[in-house]
Amino acid sequence: MKTAVSIPDDIFKKAERLARRMNKSRSELFSNALADYVARHAPDHVTETMNQVCDEVGVETDLFTSAASSRILERVEW
Repeated sequence: MKTAVSIPDDIFKKAERLARRMNKSRSELFSNALADYVARHAPDHVTETMNQVCDEVGVETDLFTSAASSRILERVEW
């Protein structure tokens, strides 16, 4: 699909240079960039990334933190 968008001159120039260095057309560069942006901002991607972080860091329950959180939540009006 063809579309027209406005891009600030400085970003356009940087994109032109990058496309030349990568031996890609501007269309291919912009299409790849937009696909990457959409993928990173999709709700499923955000959830997937958070799950990966939790897997790496671990989600073990600390008894002190759990007790402190409970005390604080009891004082908060919902």
